Amino acid sequence: MNETSVMGVNTERQLELIRRALQGPRPGRNAHLLMIPGFRRALALEQGWEPAYIPRHGAVLLLLYPRNGELYLVLTRRTHTVATHKGQVSLPGGAFESGDASYIQTALRETQEELGVPLAEVHVLGELTPLYIPPSQYQIHPVVGYSQTPPVFQMNTHEVAEILEITLEYLLSSNCRQEEDWELEGQRSPVPFFDVLGHKVWGATAMVLAEFVEMVNQATQSCGT
Repeated sequence: MNETSVMGVNTERQLELIRRALQGPRPGRNAHLLMIPGFRRALALEQGWEPAYIPRHGAVLLLLYPRNGELYLVLTRRTHTVATHKGQVSLPGGAFESGDASYIQTALRETQEELGVPLAEVHVLGELTPLYIPPSQYQIHPVVGYSQTPPVFQMNTHEVAEILEITLEYLLSSNCRQEEDWELEGQRSPVPFFDVLGHKVWGATAMVLAEFVEMVNQATQSCGT
């Protein structure tokens, strides 16, 4: 089965926009700032974005695929048995390992381990801006990939509690991005997040998604659609 046989017109158009977006400039930190909680935003601007220590490295995958004439993106809700970020919604991914040839391979390997998506089924479209996460001292490298057919997910139940699939159209909509006042680290602060199937996606995952959204929106505007 070839790519055109599983893609609708809308899917082809969306995929072309993403390819165009990934060839353009990356908004990077400007997009990341949109999703930083209020009390941390000033600190990020004051202290800068470079790691204070030699960071550990990891990679995540924004995996896109067609379904019913639309492009979808997959996220996962982590279990409470993983070491960090228990119960949070995240992109598939994990730590760079010595056997990995690149951060791209890390992202693909981790996606296969978590969701059962074979590496060979994912076509890499490009990369986003690396993002340093001070609390975990990780620098993550976001990769954008595409599967020509809807993946048959086989989740690793030790790491993944739930698979969340959303359309690209919804991710780009104004309804997806919201903000609330939360109690964090002993103080009340506005926290921006993406509303994904009733789950609040915030922090580093939201920052990665924000850059992707900004890039696609810029590509959309530049081609007049």
